This record gives sequence, C-alpha cells and structure tokens, in this order.
Amino acid sequence: LPGLHVFAIAFALEVSVGKTNTVMALNNSDVLLPCTFTTCIGFQDLVFTWYFNYTEMIYHGKIKSKASEPFLVSRNPRVEFVGSTTGKDNNISIVLKNVEFSDAGRYTCHVKNPKEKNAQHNATIFLMVVQKMVEADNTVTLIIVGVVGGLIGLLILFMLIKRVVLFIIKKTQDGKKECLVSSSGNDNTENGLAGSKAEQKAPPKA
Repeated sequence: LPGLHVFAIAFALEVSVGKTNTVMALNNSDVLLPCTFTTCIGFQDLVFTWYFNYTEMIYHGKIKSKASEPFLVSRNPRVEFVGSTTGKDNNISIVLKNVEFSDAGRYTCHVKNPKEKNAQHNATIFLMVVQKMVEADNTVTLIIVGVVGGLIGLLILFMLIKRVVLFIIKKTQDGKKECLVSSSGNDNTENGLAGSKAEQKAPPKA
C-alpha cells in the first residue's frame, strides 16, 4: 500500500546520541557530544544541525554522499566537528571547547535526508558542567554487602555446626548400641552368672 510505503520510509532515518543521554564535563574543559545516524536506503545531500536548548544553532553541516566527508556551512567558534561518514558509522559528533557553566543544557543533533523524501529525525543529549568530579560514595553499598556477606557466613557456619552436632549425636548413639551388644556376650564367670563362657567344673565323684 502507498501509505504503508511512505510510513516505512519516514521511519528509516534514525539518530542516536548513545546509550546515555547525559554527559558531565569539568568547567573549562573540552567535552565530546556524540551523535550518529543510520538510514536504510542511503543518503544524498544530507543536512545535519546541532542546536543548543533547541533554538541556538551551534553547528551546521552537509554531506554530499557516503563517499564524501561532511563540509561546514556554519558553526560556533568553540565547536569542532570530529566525526566521519565515509567509514562504517555515520558519525557526526562534535566537541565543545572550554565549556562554561552557562553551556549546561540540552544539545540536539538534527538530521534531514532529502533521499528519504526529506525525512527528519533528532536526538537530544543533556550536558552538565561541574567544578570538580565527585567520586560516588560507595560506603552504604559496602555496608550492605558486608552485612549480607556476614549473614550468609553465619548461616553457613550454623549449618556446619548443625551437621557436626548431628554427626556426634549419631556416633554417640551408635557407640551405645555397640556397648549393649558387646555387654551381652561378656565373660561373667567371676560373678557366677548363668551364660558364662567358662568351662564348668565336673561334679565330685561319690
């Protein structure tokens, strides 16, 4: 169906900024803003644009075809293109240099492909600018792991003690049985009890 065909083409172009949509950067450092795109039917005269907070254009480029690298149309002086589209990935990433706290916000990578009837797609990444990187506090995690490990260790110790105690009880009961069995066959000659294994003396002759 024609409608279904147009629907499929419209969703053939995809843009991605990677697995995470948040990037953290130190104040006065350079930060990479990643972006790649995929298309099922290829591209020609493709246009890509980076926006800051949806409205401010910070980089604008075009790509003639898969055989050629992107060329610059306009850009912010602090933005540098670091991608490549002639390799395996259609990489249109940029680097923002000397970031400031005012640079924190949303960065949108927008792509338009005339070969797909001007299909358009975009992806957004959020930049956080900090004075210094803070290591995650794993104290609580270590405490939880320690408590859980301790409980598991106590449980294992309890099970081992239980098995040892049961083993000792079983051995003790088996020992009592052996004593009873062996005592029934003891030599009771000295006590003059019946069942003696000693030879009986012959009665005196008349």
